[in-house]
Amino acid sequence: MDVAKFFGGMQVKLGNLDLNSLSIDELWTLHEEVGTVLSEKILAEKRGLEERLARLNGAVAEKASIARANSKTTQRRALRRKYPPVLPKYQNPNNPSETWAGRGKQPRWLVSQLKAGKKKNDFLISRAERQSSRRRSA
Repeated sequence: MDVAKFFGGMQVKLGNLDLNSLSIDELWTLHEEVGTVLSEKILAEKRGLEERLARLNGAVAEKASIARANSKTTQRRALRRKYPPVLPKYQNPNNPSETWAGRGKQPRWLVSQLKAGKKKNDFLISRAERQSSRRRSA
């Protein structure tokens, strides 16, 4: 007689085996065999997953070493690219706390004053003031 049982949603064919007709000893032997086969399959799957994980970790380690090498070059560049602080050259007459060193994008207050017809030289800070501000900051 062909018996089919459901275990965990999977259909398992037991062939001509009638579990109800088996003795306790025979059922226990069957249980041990199932346990052995199951643990072998679990170990095989575990080995496969560990190998896959090792390959993935190797790829991650390789990417990390590349990233470390790249970060070392950027660190070297960062060390090379440091500039001394630049003192301001221009000052907003309406708000003396707004200054500009003459590098990079022009500040809005300067752009609006230049559009109004003034010259950049009108906003220059005198050398004496720059020197005194340097002494104060030191």
